[in-house]
Amino acid sequence: MKKIIYYVASSLDGYIAGENDDISKFFLQGEGVEKYLSDLANFETVIMGRKTYEFGFQYGLEPGQPAYPKMGHHIFSNSLKIDNLSESVKIEEISVDRVNEIRQNAKTDIYLCGGGQFAGWLLENGLIDQLKLKLNPVVLGSGTKLFGSSTANESWKLTDIESFSDGLQILTYDKKK
Repeated sequence: MKKIIYYVASSLDGYIAGENDDISKFFLQGEGVEKYLSDLANFETVIMGRKTYEFGFQYGLEPGQPAYPKMGHHIFSNSLKIDNLSESVKIEEISVDRVNEIRQNAKTDIYLCGGGQFAGWLLENGLIDQLKLKLNPVVLGSGTKLFGSSTANESWKLTDIESFSDGLQILTYDKKK
């Protein structure tokens, strides 16, 4: 079964966005971001929650279209309704069985794009295998937490650190077994 990898930008204090979904303090270009974009080429499948998918609308993503054109999309939501879905976009009910079915059928590891609430639900259900944190050298103080409101308690092992001249680091953690 393929791994689910939560690859996400984070502040030093564990937020993936500031108040009102503000991401302006995060690095949006530079060698660390180039590395992240390069890494995305290794995925054929992306999963995300409704809020993350809708977040893309403000950046020009058309409803029903893929945020990452070369990946199959699974948008998990019990409320999202969109007409005219692209062939590569599926809206899924939130279900452990469905997530595991996607894992079993995937050809590559799966990119978990977010967001915090959906990642928290996955964490609570033991479905995240690896964290890749694009750690930005900023403190946001408030906003969307890395795992939303989850209270899950898990241990992770740091397996890789990539540091970039602008201060961004990509930290890779594997779930301890």
